[in-house]
Amino acid sequence: MSWIKFLGTSGGRFVLINQLRKTGGTWLNLDDTSLLIDPGPGTLIRCHKSRPKLNPRNINGIILTHKHLDHSNDVNLMIEAMTNGGWDKKGVLFAPSDALDDDPVVLHHFRKKVDKVIKLEKNGEYNIGNICFKTPVKHIHGVETYGLNFFSKNNTISIISDTKYFEGLEDFYKGDVLIINLVMHKRKDHILHLDVLDAEKIISANKPKICIITHFGMTMVKAKPWEVAEKLSKTTGVKVVAASDGMQIDLDEYKK
Repeated sequence: MSWIKFLGTSGGRFVLINQLRKTGGTWLNLDDTSLLIDPGPGTLIRCHKSRPKLNPRNINGIILTHKHLDHSNDVNLMIEAMTNGGWDKKGVLFAPSDALDDDPVVLHHFRKKVDKVIKLEKNGEYNIGNICFKTPVKHIHGVETYGLNFFSKNNTISIISDTKYFEGLEDFYKGDVLIINLVMHKRKDHILHLDVLDAEKIISANKPKICIITHFGMTMVKAKPWEVAEKLSKTTGVKVVAASDGMQIDLDEYKK
């Protein structure tokens, strides 16, 4: 079975520091390959509190879309958990170069515990287990940031990580399942994140089979994400779901 579990749906510093939503990132299980994406603060706790419980030793790889704390804070801890304290050298870490080279968030001590450390880059293509994923374009954000396109036997999944909208963004993320980090309710030009109108434009252009919005900042939390999702469903004609902490999407079931 292939599925996505949202260990946390918090976005932005104020939702993070007040833990109005959890910051555990996303666990993707696709064709018997398990990937942990953006392990923010509390990821290990969210794995153990998950129902059913998720065992970090089952993770095949960890992906950082970028180095900001709400995406990377627990990366060293999750390497420790994935490798059984370093006794079982295994797994692959994927991260942008500035998360590894300049003021790194991944400590050298923990890099030795994984099989490989691979730097993400624009137009990158990567293989792990039974899946392939691509990083098609560099985002407009405060640090080096990439979105992700996953390809498996039966599914294509696009994750638009943090970015300011730019012309043609939607052209890079055509997955049947589209996941959008939707931090802002209304646009503020100086903040490098997507807002609801940006999401509406992307969803309307791409018409995925299902869209999941997540990574909510303070204005989105106040706007009630489930109500925003309902409005987006009506305006775009696409089923839009607001992720909640711990929510799991069965990738085989959604097609029905």
